[in-house]
Amino acid sequence: MNEQDRDYWIIVCSDSVGETAEAVVRATIRQFQDNRVKIKRFAHLANEDDIRMVVREAQEKHAFVAFTLVQPELREMMKKESIRMGVRTVDIMGPMMQAFIDTFDDRPVEKPGLLHRLDEDYFRRVEAIEFAVKYDDGRDSRGIMQAEIVLIGVSRTSKTPLSIFLAHKGYKVANLPLMPEVKVPPELRQIPKHRIFGLTMNPDSIVKVRTERLKSLGLAENARYASMQRVLEELEYAENLMKSLGCTVLDVTNRAIEETAGMIIDIYQN
Repeated sequence: MNEQDRDYWIIVCSDSVGETAEAVVRATIRQFQDNRVKIKRFAHLANEDDIRMVVREAQEKHAFVAFTLVQPELREMMKKESIRMGVRTVDIMGPMMQAFIDTFDDRPVEKPGLLHRLDEDYFRRVEAIEFAVKYDDGRDSRGIMQAEIVLIGVSRTSKTPLSIFLAHKGYKVANLPLMPEVKVPPELRQIPKHRIFGLTMNPDSIVKVRTERLKSLGLAENARYASMQRVLEELEYAENLMKSLGCTVLDVTNRAIEETAGMIIDIYQN
C-alpha cells in the first residue's frame, strides 16, 4: 500500500470509559491537516492481559497509545509492556496527578470512573439535555423563559449542536430559528439580553452548508433556501433583530462547536 494511502491509528485506553483520553486525542488531531487518523478505544481495562492486548494492537497498527489509567499497577504494566513491544505511549493523567501530589502533598484515591459517578452534577446535565431536545428549533416558546441561554440565528448556524454541547456542560439552552416571514415570540423580548446569543456566519459558508443539506435529503440544490439572495435576506433580518435585542452576536464561521461554547460560557458567567 502507498504510504500516503494508509490510515494512521491512535489507540485510546482507560480503566474507566476513556472519554477523557479520547477528548484530548481528538483535540490534538484537529491541530493537524490530516484526515487519515483513526481512533480505537478500549475501555474498562482491568488486568495485565488487557494491557498486553492493547499494546499488541498498537504494535500491529503502527499506532501509539494514549491512556488514562489511575491504578498504579496498570500504569506500570503499560510502561513495561510498551517498552518491551517498542510502542510509544502518552500518559495523559499521570503527570497531572504527580504534579498534584508534589504541590499539595496529597494522595489520589486511585479509583477509576470518578468523573462519571452519578452525582448531582450528572443529573443536572441529563436534565439540561432533555431541556435542549424539548425546546430545540423554537418548538415551544415557553422554553425561552425557562432557559439559561437562548441561541438565535438563521438556519444552519449550528444552533442545535451548540445547544446539545452546552447542555452536556449543564446549561439549559433553547434555540430559535430566525426567518423574515415568522415573527419572533414575545418571550424573546421579556428575558435579560445577557441570556441571548445571536449566531451569524459568512453567507458563502451558509450557502455551502445548505446546499449540502439539500443534497443529503435528495432535494434540488438550486432551491431558494440555498440561494445567496435568500441567505442575504435572512442575515439582514437577523442582524437587525439582534441589534434591537442588544444581545451578544458571535460569528461562528469556521469555528468548532467547542470554541463557540467556550466563548458563550465565558460571557454568560461574567
